[in-house]
Amino acid sequence: MGGKLHSLTDVLKKTLFFFEELSVAEIVPHVHRKMLKDYTQEQVEEKVILCLRQNPCFVIGPKGLWSLNLEGNRDNDQFYSVLLKRQQPMSIREVLRTGTNSKNKKKIKPLVSGEASLISDGRFIQLDNGYWGLTEWEVEAGQYSLKQLVIKAHKVHPGGLSARQVFEIVNNWRPTTLKAVEDILAKFSFFEEIGDGIWVYSPSVQVAYDDLMKRFIGSLNRMKGRWHRDRQRWKQKVEVLERQIQEVDSAYKETAAALAAKMEESGQHEYLVTQMAEKDLLLSLRKKEIYRYREHVAKLEAKANSILHQCRLWVKRARDAEEEKSRLREALNKNQASLEALFTKLQQYKEKDRENKSRLAEIKELNANKTAELQAEIVELRQKLEKTAENHKQEEKRYREEINILSNDMKEALESAEEAKRSLKFLQQELSRTRDQLKKMEAAFRSPLVKAIIKLTSFLSRTKKD
Repeated sequence: MGGKLHSLTDVLKKTLFFFEELSVAEIVPHVHRKMLKDYTQEQVEEKVILCLRQNPCFVIGPKGLWSLNLEGNRDNDQFYSVLLKRQQPMSIREVLRTGTNSKNKKKIKPLVSGEASLISDGRFIQLDNGYWGLTEWEVEAGQYSLKQLVIKAHKVHPGGLSARQVFEIVNNWRPTTLKAVEDILAKFSFFEEIGDGIWVYSPSVQVAYDDLMKRFIGSLNRMKGRWHRDRQRWKQKVEVLERQIQEVDSAYKETAAALAAKMEESGQHEYLVTQMAEKDLLLSLRKKEIYRYREHVAKLEAKANSILHQCRLWVKRARDAEEEKSRLREALNKNQASLEALFTKLQQYKEKDRENKSRLAEIKELNANKTAELQAEIVELRQKLEKTAENHKQEEKRYREEINILSNDMKEALESAEEAKRSLKFLQQELSRTRDQLKKMEAAFRSPLVKAIIKLTSFLSRTKKD
């Protein structure tokens, strides 16, 4: 049958047809492997439960196992017989075309108009190209896990099978090895060896095992999430420390470069000091000669300057007096203009001072309100911090209690499984003893002496009646 299955309903029909009865926990891995790969295990389980409850072709038994109702709708029997004859998928258009060409149009019209009835009929599945096929057509057993195929073989033969017999049955569905089958039988506790290499399957033990594994995986996921959060927090701390180490390293490099530059500058400074000492010696000798010439010239210049200075003083005093008068007049005019301008500015500054005082009062009020709000927020944040710390302690306490409960449940489940094994072995021993006694009695009845006694007693009973 070419083409992929159209929807989740068709995948569930195919799976339940092959395995006959399955729980939701057993169906979810098949669906997750076939479709809905982007969803989590819990989301797939919700969708599977919703689909099983909505479609009437899926039936739940008293033990909580789901099965497929293959009786179907009687209105679809004609379409079912057509698909059985053709052994190929058909589309609704082909059915309409054959219906218009045939004489009995009234019989085919209800078949075509009821596509919703085909979806709720367990005998039909829809492909992704719009074609319809039968659920009983060839099932791809390779898409199911080896564990489920081994369970299927034990459900077909509930009396028990050896590892070789299980391998032969499963190998007809998909290629495998005897070692893989033996590993599966030894791995899971719901497969039990009852003696002489015969293995049986216990559904109740599997339900308890799946429930226990679901709890264990849930606790592991919670621990994994907590580990990821701790890992992210430590990673951030390591990044901060690395940045600090890089900053310290760069500071060390800068100080080393500064020390090297300082050593070079100190060497250059010593060289320059020695050169300056030599030059200072020469300059001191030259200065002494220049000082002698300067003293002689200074004496001559002093005499000439004293004469010129006295002349210039008189001229300067006359000019300064005139300039002082004109400067005082200008200063008087400027002072009057500046006083008027200063008076106007003083008035403006007084108005601005009033406005600034009013603004300062408003700003002080706003600042006081904001400080009060900030203090209230600080108090609230402290309370929230205390609450979060208390919640964290309570969650940690709850997680520890859950771990203790899970460990106790696991111990009780293991003890119940051991008790069930012991009771089963005792019943098997009783059964073997009764079978041996039955064989001995059969062998005793087969002996000729017993047969002669039986014939004699029957003959005597007949003579008494006569």
